[in-house]
Amino acid sequence: MLRLYVTGNTPRSDRAISNLKELCEKFFPNEYKIIVIDVLKQPDVAEKEKILVTPTLIKESPLPQVRIIGDLSELKTVLMGLGIKSRKHDIFSE
Repeated sequence: MLRLYVTGNTPRSDRAISNLKELCEKFFPNEYKIIVIDVLKQPDVAEKEKILVTPTLIKESPLPQVRIIGDLSELKTVLMGLGIKSRKHDIFSE
């Protein structure tokens, strides 16, 4: 379960959404749920979660909860942040 907080329909927001979908399809095909929250349309949700910067990705489950800030273009950083370890092949060499 992943929640991605973005600010409107901007290139940075679009890039974060695209990067997240691509990552999930590659490493978790059919095993993920993404909820995109536009803080301009749902400021109360962003305030409740204390979202100060967008894009912000929150991994809800499996625990522990993790927050990653940025457009998710640094694959190695995102995978490490999500606790994804290399499987049989070296995912960081791609």
